[in-house]
Amino acid sequence: MSAEAADREAATGSRPCTPPQTSWFEFLLDETLLEHHLQGSSPDPSPVQLVIQFLEQASKPSVNEQNQVQPPADNRRNRTLKLLALKVSAHLKWDLDVLEKGLSIPVLNMLLNELLCVSKVPPGVKHVDLDLSALPPTTTMAVLIYNRWAIRTIVLSSFPEKQTKPGPHQLNMSVSLPYSQALREQLDDSITVLEGALGIRRDFYVHTMRTLDLLAAEPCAANGETESSTAGLRVSADELHCQVHYDLGAIFFQQGCSDAASYEKAKGHFFRTKELLHKLDSRAQHCRVDEKRLAGYCNACRVLTGASDPGDTEPTPFDSINTYIKTQNYQALFDAFIKDNVTLSLPNHFRQSILREFTHKAQLGDRAMDEVCHKLSMCNAVRDALEGQVVSVHFFQLLLRPRKQMIDYLLEVCTKSLDKTSTLESSRRNMASFLKTLCESLTDPSLVLTVSSHELFTELLEENEQKALLEQIRKRSTSVSHSSKPLPSFYDIPASASVNIGQLEHQLILSLDARRIRQILIELHGMAERPYWRANSKWEVPADYVSVILGIKDNLTRDLVYILMAKGLHCITIKDFAHARQLFSACLELVTEFSPKLRQVMLNEMLLLEVRAHEAGAGSGATRERPPADLVSRVRGYLEMRVHDVPLRQIVGEECVAFMLNWRENEYLTLQVPQSLVLNNAYVKLGQLLAATCKELPGPKESRRTAKELWEVVLQICSVSSQHKRANDGRVSLIKQRESTMGIMPRYVTLSHCGRDPRPLLLDLVPHLSIWPTALPNLQSVDVEAVAVTVKELVTHALSLNPNNHSWIITQADIYFVTSQHSAALHYYLQAGAVCSDFFSKAVPPDVYTDQVLKRMIKCCSLLNCHTQVAVLCQFLREVDYMTAFKALQEQSSHDAMDGLYDYIWDVTILEYLTHIHHKRGENEKRQIAIKAIGQTELNASNPDEVLQLAAQKRKKRFLQAMVKLYF
Repeated sequence: MSAEAADREAATGSRPCTPPQTSWFEFLLDETLLEHHLQGSSPDPSPVQLVIQFLEQASKPSVNEQNQVQPPADNRRNRTLKLLALKVSAHLKWDLDVLEKGLSIPVLNMLLNELLCVSKVPPGVKHVDLDLSALPPTTTMAVLIYNRWAIRTIVLSSFPEKQTKPGPHQLNMSVSLPYSQALREQLDDSITVLEGALGIRRDFYVHTMRTLDLLAAEPCAANGETESSTAGLRVSADELHCQVHYDLGAIFFQQGCSDAASYEKAKGHFFRTKELLHKLDSRAQHCRVDEKRLAGYCNACRVLTGASDPGDTEPTPFDSINTYIKTQNYQALFDAFIKDNVTLSLPNHFRQSILREFTHKAQLGDRAMDEVCHKLSMCNAVRDALEGQVVSVHFFQLLLRPRKQMIDYLLEVCTKSLDKTSTLESSRRNMASFLKTLCESLTDPSLVLTVSSHELFTELLEENEQKALLEQIRKRSTSVSHSSKPLPSFYDIPASASVNIGQLEHQLILSLDARRIRQILIELHGMAERPYWRANSKWEVPADYVSVILGIKDNLTRDLVYILMAKGLHCITIKDFAHARQLFSACLELVTEFSPKLRQVMLNEMLLLEVRAHEAGAGSGATRERPPADLVSRVRGYLEMRVHDVPLRQIVGEECVAFMLNWRENEYLTLQVPQSLVLNNAYVKLGQLLAATCKELPGPKESRRTAKELWEVVLQICSVSSQHKRANDGRVSLIKQRESTMGIMPRYVTLSHCGRDPRPLLLDLVPHLSIWPTALPNLQSVDVEAVAVTVKELVTHALSLNPNNHSWIITQADIYFVTSQHSAALHYYLQAGAVCSDFFSKAVPPDVYTDQVLKRMIKCCSLLNCHTQVAVLCQFLREVDYMTAFKALQEQSSHDAMDGLYDYIWDVTILEYLTHIHHKRGENEKRQIAIKAIGQTELNASNPDEVLQLAAQKRKKRFLQAMVKLYF
């Protein structure tokens, strides 16, 4: 054996052997493998991963001989895979907590629909129409599991969205919004189904692996009364009712924000859940209720409804505090907070929320709340101090203007918050540190004396600590400046001493005067050497410059450069260009003395400042003249600059190219720019293509050639490449999409160009559709999402320039439509019609409200459950869509004015249908409204066409104006 082979042998022999992962198809070959696999201590793949793999394989589409994609085949293989997924779920005892954590909404929807299918739930029948008490137990349970999941999904979707869970690819169905929307539409039915289950007192049964095997073996059992439908895992009525009460409470609580009565329903369900949990105790095997969350729900319901839990013998601290707030017993509220400083029973976030509530009232003008806020803030500060937490900014703001009464009350709170018999030593040390910090923060000697002479102060601090602290306070007013090497004029400022670091840092944050900033820093460095550039977390300098600035050896100079640049950049952001110039000029003067690299950095940033200042003036209409020749020359100089070892910000190059394009420096970009610059600078390359296309627009042949080159460059930037990954079983299972490396610059760089043009120059390219290619060679390689982001940025920018361009407004509406923001989409569709019809005083041009646009408006109304609006809009189409209109009018629950909109209907056929369905439902009052609408003489079919058209136009106008009031 060779030495190399021996090394390999030793290496592999020294590692533990990891068993290979079981592949999904192995479970098809061996019926006993699944149960054996699941009984392992940590099966790989996990149960949830197996469900995903089985359903993924079962739902794969097929391709026929004509290379057409067909839906998944209904064959034995796919049926077995679905059965295996159900058996794994049965092994997990249909625990929705586990399934929801591991499966996406589309996958879990597919799984539970399979459960409904195998459980013999009658197809085509709404669950709300089923008599659950007459169904076989496993069938009933399948219906309840599905509707419980539907409600839980709606509740979970109302919480802040979490990051996407890591895990295996789930059927290419990561977008769950359509499923959530469908579940919301059937929410009332799901609530009714679960409420009906509470009336069933018998035990329930849910499918096990064995019953599912029996189902597969008995395909002919149609009555559902075989062993496979009555046997299964027993779930007691109390366990199921407990779970259902909790789920119903959660959905009613969510609805409470729009319907206050729902909080009462939620309270009843949550309190009943608590009763059943107490009754079940340790016998609950299948009931999964988050008891901490339940307690939170119950507390919230007590506050929102003003009622207590019938099972509670005495009020909780939460109840007491809410009572004090309602009765305005503020002294009792303060006492409760002080008592909690000892017991630590209230969560800190709850105490902070109470303070925020009173602060909000004070901000609304209730001056009586100021004193309440001050005292609560002091109570919370003491609580934070005792626990060793950072004391809130709100408290230190109080110390900027302290009063004797305030300090006396604070010392009273401190004293009462320390229980001499039970307080931990760590809490006593924390309190001592808090009192020391308090002394250091006070500038009034009389207040310092008040604290230092207090009994608690002398008790907690050793005598030598007290002396050292007071000596430090006496000396701090005589701090000496530690300025290192003085620089020219900018450093020729006398530095006066100050008495308080906190106050100086506050002044440092607020000041925009470069000389004052430098003076404050000198004083601060004289008191304590620390990095004051961190004093404000919002001070930021570009990452490209951080290492250079923080590499300055002199601490004062480092802080000064960092803060001047950060403040200057902030001023540019808020368009305070005057202060930005002053700050940058001071910074330039400072760095010129010791760093050529930073000098060039500041010159670049000052160029960007002037570019933005000029463009801001042009955009606001303050000036329309061309930029000065000096500025244009400086921009050219930057683009052609070749200075090594100087950090360059990407945005400076972008803005310089955009500047040249905005002011039509096409000659420079197309003819004069050095070819080496075009080859080495992607911004210049893209700018040259844009300039050439704009320049050659009058000549169609030439512009097509340059436009095609521009098209191909942008297409490469927005393209993706596919990467195939081989799975453990040897098949190519995943395709990863990566940004193509063929583009001249990264995609995010290109997207950042959108919105930089303050004047509508390059937007002139858009209407010239004839110059662009009409087909894509490979549509699959285009990153549609990237194109969508670009279009969104472009439309937003275009509308900022011309808010009344109906074409751009329609495009904005389309963007909202495809992202399922239907109310916003309707807003912009209506706005497009309004701007080109003098607010609907005349007919909307047919090229604005095309059938395609109208159908999207109809879809939006339908998804917003505004079904009568759907019927009215169906008349606007060139050919009335009776099928959609009739289907919409069949809906008995509509979130619009319903019969209040009948006056806007001019199509007699639709009105006759309305009279028919209202008569069928026994809705006589609504039927009379429809009959009255039909009876209007101007809708008589015998009228001339001109009269009928006038009647339609009048109703169109009134309807669209009414819609504007709803959606604007």
